[in-house]
Amino acid sequence: MAIHKSYFALSGLLAGALVLGGCGGRKETTAKAASRPAAPIAVRTAVAQERTVERAIMVTGSLLPDDTTTVSCEVPGRVAKLHFDFGQPVRKGQLMAELDRQELTLQLERARGALDQAMARVGMDRETMKEPDSTPMIRQARAQMEDALSKYENAKKLVKTGDIAQERFNEIEKMYLARKAAYDATLDDLRTQLALIRSLRAEVALAEKRVRDASIIAPFDGIVQVRHVAEGQYVRDNAPIYTLVRAWPLRLRVEIPESAVSHARAGATLVFTTSAAPGAEFRAAIQRLNPSLDPRSRILVAEARIEARDERLKPGAFVQVRLVTDPAFRVVSIPRAAVYSVAGLNKFFTVEKGRAVEHRIPEILASDGFVEIPPGIIEPGAVVAISSVPMLSDGSAVTVRQ
Repeated sequence: MAIHKSYFALSGLLAGALVLGGCGGRKETTAKAASRPAAPIAVRTAVAQERTVERAIMVTGSLLPDDTTTVSCEVPGRVAKLHFDFGQPVRKGQLMAELDRQELTLQLERARGALDQAMARVGMDRETMKEPDSTPMIRQARAQMEDALSKYENAKKLVKTGDIAQERFNEIEKMYLARKAAYDATLDDLRTQLALIRSLRAEVALAEKRVRDASIIAPFDGIVQVRHVAEGQYVRDNAPIYTLVRAWPLRLRVEIPESAVSHARAGATLVFTTSAAPGAEFRAAIQRLNPSLDPRSRILVAEARIEARDERLKPGAFVQVRLVTDPAFRVVSIPRAAVYSVAGLNKFFTVEKGRAVEHRIPEILASDGFVEIPPGIIEPGAVVAISSVPMLSDGSAVTVRQ
């Protein structure tokens, strides 16, 4: 029994020595590995460039038709014919609608009849429409007056010599004055008749215009937006018949906040988008500015015209507008692949003397595959990592690979 106990004790001591020896070896290997420097991370690089970008502010706007008008009738009447309907294009000068002309034509004939009657009284020629300076009545009255004047002149001589009595002279004188008054009356009557003729000519012209007004003519090229009446309907004067819209060129009207008013000037470029044409951008230049801001909203209204026809753009559309404040603003930019974003943090790394140097930016302003870097962070020509960026940290050793 004693021999067996000694054997087991010796075996235990040997096993413990082996265990202690193994633990010490592993600790020594770990320490050596920790003291060895980490292998450099291989990265591809690019050079920061100075580029020009477009500086702009975002505002809202609306597309409006160039002109909108309500085509109405100037005379009352019953609608006899409608030549256009909703959505149809109309050319300037085309006949759009007609009213019944029967009553208007009768009024015109009555006015012409009254004019002819007045002209016949003074012997006026309808073809030449020349106003006469004499009439048969005037000529008759003038002859009678001249005869009475001759007798009056002779009587004045005879009454002085006593060849005729004073009473006879008085009778001759009264006769002359009566004849002269009759002649003056005929002249006044001619002037009255000529004034009446001018008035009746105006009545005829007005009646002719009313007949023409029974035809409703398109004032400009456009598209029928609304048809307000139906055939057979009686309408009063100035009643709307159509609403006509000139869709091209379009007007782009934008509302510019007070803080950006200094950038709004004639000729400034507006870049706008609309949901009717996803992904498409359209451009226009400011042509007119409201001279003052709206006192309640503090908004300045600016307007541009879109001359190039595009069927995707419709009047009444809401658009997002970018007001270009500087078309060629110089910035430092790096490739989009150089920026790593995680948990709201945007960072990139420059490569300096074999080490990665971390830089942070507040937001990503990207265009054409490049990210704009705020001023003062890096200069043009700086080398930035564009691969293995998530593996990098500030101070990491790097090696540049092609």
